[in-house]
Amino acid sequence: MKLAGKSAIVTGGSRGIGKAIVWALAREGAKVAFVYRSNKEAADQLVSDLELNQTEAIAVQADVSRQEDADKVVETVLDKWEKVDILVNNAGIIQDGLLATMSAEQWQDVINTNLNGVFYFCHAVTRPMMSARSGRIINMSSVAAYVGNPGQSNYAASKGGINGFTRCFAAEVARRGITVNAIAPGFIETDMTTAVRNAAEAEIKKKIPCRRLGTPEDIANAVLFLVGDDSSYITGQILTVDGGLTLGGL
Repeated sequence: MKLAGKSAIVTGGSRGIGKAIVWALAREGAKVAFVYRSNKEAADQLVSDLELNQTEAIAVQADVSRQEDADKVVETVLDKWEKVDILVNNAGIIQDGLLATMSAEQWQDVINTNLNGVFYFCHAVTRPMMSARSGRIINMSSVAAYVGNPGQSNYAASKGGINGFTRCFAAEVARRGITVNAIAPGFIETDMTTAVRNAAEAEIKKKIPCRRLGTPEDIANAVLFLVGDDSSYITGQILTVDGGLTLGGL
């Protein structure tokens, strides 16, 4: 197992892409702490399932848009496992709407969760990882950062911000053995994309050269690569996992 002895934090880890990432890390031997916001029943069930799989796991309830919550999560993991080797900033929300009718609250909620949450968790793990002179950080971006989707100005801004943040942060910590990368998924089969898929799944597939939607496991596999030793010379990069959606003209 490639991640035996490693400890990981995954935000938004109780469902969808986050859950797939938690399982992928666990199967490679990592101890996993995942963050959930409200669904305690789902979080407890996931912990039970992971423990049956001989994985050491904990669920921590937190709001990623609050710095004190991010600090609490990292402190909890340090107290339990004495280190944080891997951080996957996966938590995110959407509140779509045309800019003309978008409220300031809709804008701020998405920015606070998707972008500020990444900063808070990165900030909280920086000193422990620098002291250990080792660490792997993955921030979840989106192809929305590159493609102008009407109604997603807040979401696209948050993901574009993650891309710029990832590059700058990577340059700051590379000498301490820490890599920082982002993954930009395309259309993935999750609860978050259900409404869009129900309305236009056939049309969406026509725009994807691979002619299928992505799965949470497609993203989890990319995470496994970027947190492993085989990617130790890769940092500050945005890995697009979209079946070719953003190639254009195909």
